[in-house]
Amino acid sequence: MLQISLAQPSDIPVIQDIAFTAWKPTYGHILSEEQSRFMLDWMYSSETLHQTMEGHTVFLLAKEENIAMGFAAFEPKEGGIVKLHKIYFLPISQGRGYGRQLLDEVSKQAVQAGGKYLELNVNRSNSARQFYEKLGFEMVREEDNYIGNGYWMNDYVMRKNLL
Repeated sequence: MLQISLAQPSDIPVIQDIAFTAWKPTYGHILSEEQSRFMLDWMYSSETLHQTMEGHTVFLLAKEENIAMGFAAFEPKEGGIVKLHKIYFLPISQGRGYGRQLLDEVSKQAVQAGGKYLELNVNRSNSARQFYEKLGFEMVREEDNYIGNGYWMNDYVMRKNLL
């Protein structure tokens, strides 16, 4: 059974480990090694994660038998939108329904925070898009975001009605 709890700053090394382990199977065929390294350093440095946790972003940690399997990070925005910034699981834990369980918990907490919509970005070449569609997300637009160092994130923005 999956246990989901609020992540603490002391969980940052675990979050980093999950992100780094999940990254290559997720993006290795999409992004160059250089862009992957740039993005991991940018998004998952200890300093960045500490600052993010100190803001309005909520991190949830998903564990099975006290072993961290995945995490999610989300943040309430204006207009009833809650932005799902991150959701990753270790490759060994994929296909067990954990992603759905964690997204259900994110949705529940998003509604409690006044959210009407859960919104996320997914790389246009990422097969996770089909997973999100199965869970009721719909593509609302495309975005190309410059992230620095000559790199872009080419995403679909997907949204799910929570009410």
